[in-house]
Amino acid sequence: MSKIIVLIGAPGAGKGTQARLLQERLGIPQISTGDMFREMKTLDTPLAREVQEIMKSGKYVPDEVTFRMVKDRTSRDDTKNGYILDGFPRTMVQVKQLEELARDQGRGISVIEVEVPKDELMRRLTGRRKCPVCGELYNIYSKPPKIEGFCDKHPTAALEQRADDNEESVRVRLETYEKETEPLLDYYASLGKLREVNGMGDVEQIYSEIEKLISG
Repeated sequence: MSKIIVLIGAPGAGKGTQARLLQERLGIPQISTGDMFREMKTLDTPLAREVQEIMKSGKYVPDEVTFRMVKDRTSRDDTKNGYILDGFPRTMVQVKQLEELARDQGRGISVIEVEVPKDELMRRLTGRRKCPVCGELYNIYSKPPKIEGFCDKHPTAALEQRADDNEESVRVRLETYEKETEPLLDYYASLGKLREVNGMGDVEQIYSEIEKLISG
């Protein structure tokens, strides 16, 4: 039976990297709500127009509308062998909606949390730097450039830090994540559906663990 893989992880846990690897190697799409919202801005369908109006007004997109987007996207041909959800579900209402969708599609749900300690997440996020020319990513703690503050490939390009990668913003983001996801993690754990992977290892090692959990 093809599966719905729900990857859960705090900002900086490496969830996006793992989702991309799963997409490339298993041939199943990574479905990100963020990507879907961006796509909706460019489409001219009744649902897209509805989403555009909500976003234009500055209001929060209701769970029901987000679910309709997910349902629409997961009905495409490229999902026939399963798919990876990134950013959905975020609320208990969405958890129930996903269960309904899985039943309708005849699919099982595999929930995997990529776990990384908070102090390491802080280092990863506040230490991130990017070359404005080639987009190469560095980290002042774990992957520093040869010359401090400058790209190895473009020595005159000063590395940039995202505005929200400062300590205060990161702390707020991590606290928000914990508050939002704790009920979901507790719920999936109570059903025996939650699997955890140590996100501190090598990227390939983490991928191998995730793949084992999916195929098990």
